[in-house]
Amino acid sequence: MTPNDIKKDAQTRMAKSVDALRHDLTKVRTGRASAALVDHLKVNYYGSDTPLSQVASIAVTDARTLTISPYEKQMVGPVEKAILASDLGLTPNTAGTTIRINLPALTEERRKELSKHVHGEGEDTKVAIRNIRRDANQQVKDLLKDKKITEDDERRSEDEIQKLTDKAIKDVDEVVKAKEQELMAV
Repeated sequence: MTPNDIKKDAQTRMAKSVDALRHDLTKVRTGRASAALVDHLKVNYYGSDTPLSQVASIAVTDARTLTISPYEKQMVGPVEKAILASDLGLTPNTAGTTIRINLPALTEERRKELSKHVHGEGEDTKVAIRNIRRDANQQVKDLLKDKKITEDDERRSEDEIQKLTDKAIKDVDEVVKAKEQELMAV
């Protein structure tokens, strides 16, 4: 393995960490309705847990309303149950085969709570990125120990890995900041 391979691997893993954070934060509820809010819910479909998006269509009716239309009439009950059992604290309103979810406005206290949660997720991602940096630097040190690279190569590689780390952490800060602004927008 060359120092370049190590850097590419570290860069890929750091990018994946940032993407995972972005994906996780789509589930955090803001003042707006978003299909991503209920995407992760599992519904009991003939005895197996199936993602909600596979048994129903999810549409954003307006800024505070989601409309869920199950593809099969008998799925209305299980979909309602899944929504009620979720940690979202939402109450579905059913009319025939259409389920509407009205999202109440977030209280200031709830916004602060969610903001703390978003910060925590960001910190966890930064820790993961620093662990990737540590692993990459260790691999470079192992190459030096095996006399496959010079000390100058080692120093240069560690500097480049640090630059990758700084960029990834800056990306995390931007993602967290954008989500917080979204949360605080009334």
